[in-house]
Amino acid sequence: MDPVELFHQVAATVPAYGRFLTEHGVDPARITTLAGFARLPMTTKENYTHRHPLPDLCRDGVIGDLIAVSSGSTGAPSFWPRSVADERVIADRFEEVFAGSFRSRERRTLAVVCFALGTWVGGLFTVACCRHLAERGHRITVVAPGTDRREIVRVLPELAPHFDQVVLLGYPPFLKNVIDTEDLPWARWNVKLVTAGEVFSEEWRTLVAERAGIADPVRGVASLYGTADAGVLGNETPLSVEIRRFLSERPGRARELFGESRLPTLVQYDPGVRYFEEHQGTLLFSGDNGVPLIRYHIADEGGVIPYRELLGFVRRHGFEPRASGPERPFVYVFGRSHFTVSYYGANIYPENIAIGLEQPEVSARVTGKFVLETVEDERHDRHLTVTVELMPGEKPSDELAQAAGASILAQLRRLNSEFAAYVPVQNQTPFIRLRESGDPEYFPPGAKHRYTRQAQSFP
Repeated sequence: MDPVELFHQVAATVPAYGRFLTEHGVDPARITTLAGFARLPMTTKENYTHRHPLPDLCRDGVIGDLIAVSSGSTGAPSFWPRSVADERVIADRFEEVFAGSFRSRERRTLAVVCFALGTWVGGLFTVACCRHLAERGHRITVVAPGTDRREIVRVLPELAPHFDQVVLLGYPPFLKNVIDTEDLPWARWNVKLVTAGEVFSEEWRTLVAERAGIADPVRGVASLYGTADAGVLGNETPLSVEIRRFLSERPGRARELFGESRLPTLVQYDPGVRYFEEHQGTLLFSGDNGVPLIRYHIADEGGVIPYRELLGFVRRHGFEPRASGPERPFVYVFGRSHFTVSYYGANIYPENIAIGLEQPEVSARVTGKFVLETVEDERHDRHLTVTVELMPGEKPSDELAQAAGASILAQLRRLNSEFAAYVPVQNQTPFIRLRESGDPEYFPPGAKHRYTRQAQSFP
């Protein structure tokens, strides 16, 4: 896309953006080059979308034909109008996964939408995009039980035998939990997964693929990078997954490339419909949506890597991908910086903890959900504390707590150089608290899970 052309269209047709430019002393006529575009003020929820009436954020002041709601990290609702035209653009990202990896033009495919339904942004939009693919000739039938596990268990045994493959679409921890705890013949149904909303490790991909009977995790599990603000911005391809799996085994190379000890989500995006920029280690994007957005700061930590640059990097380090993906740029996403925990000056990331719980000596007995926090004791000393959810039927034990703590510690030392350098050795072992499945304080059923909490004190 031409971001300068989009800018002029939005400035001329979106009332709120016209006022925003006036407030910042910007004359649209003077913005004629990409360099001028890059000097435009950033838009955010705080300085833009939350300050204007919803109609004024839309083209010609007209709200689209569907509204989705997101709560974000603050809990305050945001409203995002959509149109059928928006769905068609986003459906292209789904099509790349379904047609390329899942071969849905040839295989009878049952798409099971396990995102939350209702006004929430994920479920209905995913249903719509899958139906667009059916209209384009893909052999897709959609069923939408949402996050109702009873409905998932009710419909799958009845419907799955009529199809060549079953694609589950949902948040990573929810899909894993369903596969782990529901006694269904997953391998018989040729399952595939499409996830969104959270960064997961390559250990997670391998583990869940094994449990679901997915023979090829590179082509059987795909993640989408999406936001409530603009829908799906990019998608994993077999090429991006191969590269990510290579880097996951070489944390030093990953740090060299991404500048972090944790592994981000790595996707490819279409520069014809989304324009990405980096700003101080975070992402900006511009795109034409139900609410057109220019230089919108989504607060996701990450960056952009051109196609040839990334392929050149991995080849210099001895890796030649087998997959031939589209020659499009890559965007990598760590997530929101406020989801980290600071401990002795080191940033501790949920991704580091997750890998520890995905090791063979622990993974069969835990769901993968946890809460990371620093807890202050009666002497005002802080301890890195991880509260872990057990699989249904499992009971807390000292043996399992010790195994989980040792596994998490090993991965923290391997992956997080800040942790290894900053935290005194005698304070590195995390304190593990085990909770039974569905614990109402830490793991209430039905709620969107948060992996970190603010610093706590012992009672």
